[in-house]
Amino acid sequence: MKTKQYISVLFILTTLLISSCGGGDEHEGHDHGEQGHGEHGDEQHDDKVHLSAQQFQSMEMKVDTIGYRNINSYVQANGQLEVPPQNEAIVTAIIGANVRSIQVIEGDRIKKGQVLAYLAHPDLITLQSDYAANWNQLEFLKSDYERKKKLYEENVSSGKEFQQSKSAYFAMKSQVSGDESKLRLLGLNPTKIQNGTIYDQVAITSPISGHIRTVEVKTGQFVQPSAEMFEIVNIDHIHADLMVFESDLHKVREGQKIKFTIASLPNTQLEAKIYSVGKAFEQDPKAIHLHAEIENKQGTLIPGMYISGHIITEDVESYALPEEAVIKEGDKYFIFAGEEITEGENKEWVFHPIEINIGGTDNGWVEIKPLQPIPTEMTVAYNNAYYLMAEMKKSETEHSH
Repeated sequence: MKTKQYISVLFILTTLLISSCGGGDEHEGHDHGEQGHGEHGDEQHDDKVHLSAQQFQSMEMKVDTIGYRNINSYVQANGQLEVPPQNEAIVTAIIGANVRSIQVIEGDRIKKGQVLAYLAHPDLITLQSDYAANWNQLEFLKSDYERKKKLYEENVSSGKEFQQSKSAYFAMKSQVSGDESKLRLLGLNPTKIQNGTIYDQVAITSPISGHIRTVEVKTGQFVQPSAEMFEIVNIDHIHADLMVFESDLHKVREGQKIKFTIASLPNTQLEAKIYSVGKAFEQDPKAIHLHAEIENKQGTLIPGMYISGHIITEDVESYALPEEAVIKEGDKYFIFAGEEITEGENKEWVFHPIEINIGGTDNGWVEIKPLQPIPTEMTVAYNNAYYLMAEMKKSETEHSH
């Protein structure tokens, strides 16, 4: 009986030992399966993130292969909207007079030659009446000069009388010519005044087409000849005026594209093309002006609006991913390669990090510089890189315990 009990105990111990060895082999095989799972066999289990199909959908994950995209190198520049000097005008009175009426208000669109205001003053009437009198006197002096010239040439009249007649005629001729110039500047017709027409008011007209920026006068106000009455701006040729610092000067040239935004259109990107680069430095700060023609004018663009832009200095086609597909960990950058795994009816996505270097950024995209060749068919996450890295680190922490 003792011998049978001994054999039974020995049989049980042997069975447990065999079972233990078999379990170890099974676990070891499982580890090999995890390590060799997918195309990237070098990754450890802790370097992967598993997402169920439901998690993948709820996180709105986006996956695709890495494609090529034009990533622009650029120079940051700020400035404001401006118009050429010939598209701005200040209207003055030319002659001292009172404002009889004002025909426009600020913001009005006007055409070249359109009446802005009317002026009236006794001096205006005096100027016209004096001109009419002088013109009639000129006609008399002209006849007298021509008569005495003929007599002088026939030795009938003395030289003194001829010289006096000549002097009076040409002096009056200069006076009348000057008065005519003043009348034309005021928009008055000298020929009508010669025939007896006297204007009781004069019109102030616009020298350019555009918009009224400011009105500096009031009805009844006396304005001096040099006083500013109206300021006019034509925004049809409004352009971008940007400042470029000395350190970036060698990167910019005519013909380069500029992408910029303005505060009134925060979600709209405008584009311009450089047509002029300044040749003199502003001293505070030390920078030059460059001017660019706006190619897609939108909204209300007003001179003086602040702009922030990028001057595109180089256009390079390279691997690129959205910024949210790249995560910085320490001093390294990573993206996540993904693979969909199917086991029976269950599906899941497995992501693992790939270290990369990055280049320039452009409008939400990042240039990707792989440390090793990337298979063209490899699928990567286009978003949620921050979450994937956090989940991976969380998994590593749990396995370390």
